[in-house]
Amino acid sequence: MTIHDEKAAARKAAFVARKAAFDRGQGQAAAILADLIAPQGARPLAGYMAMRTEIDPQEAMAAHPGPVCVPVIQGAGLPLKFREWTPGCALIDGAFGARIPAEGAWIEPEIVIVPLVAWDRRGYRLGYGGGFYDRTLEGLRARRPTLAIGFAFTAQELPEVPIEAVDQRLDAIVTETGVLHFA
Repeated sequence: MTIHDEKAAARKAAFVARKAAFDRGQGQAAAILADLIAPQGARPLAGYMAMRTEIDPQEAMAAHPGPVCVPVIQGAGLPLKFREWTPGCALIDGAFGARIPAEGAWIEPEIVIVPLVAWDRRGYRLGYGGGFYDRTLEGLRARRPTLAIGFAFTAQELPEVPIEAVDQRLDAIVTETGVLHFA
């Protein structure tokens, strides 16, 4: 079995677990996320607009005192760019159905809330397979310290996410049951 086959099988199982967790609700997950981010002050924050059964970070994004942005996919093989977001701003459909602000400044975040399909206690995540967040985090981290926070349901945990050399490790993961930090 190749690494791509392993990742595909892990994604399939994780989507089932995520759907069941989504149906139960996210509890205090966004409040826990907001509490984790609060000590970062007004540093630029990237969140995301939840799709399908993803856990929703908007409450934490809205509570952030600094600039907030969301990812915009520029194309296959390219890192993400981030457009300014405010609660209630006009949104349009972006690539893969992700909602993005219709207009706004481009912002380079120093804190990135990362959506995911699965995660493990080593701090690795499994995404959708496009590599967008791995490329983006690698580039951001090459320019300055960048805090990457995975946001997911506890049920999305796997014993071990299959990884490759390009996969970026998260600094923390927030779930509805708490925070895990990785050194």
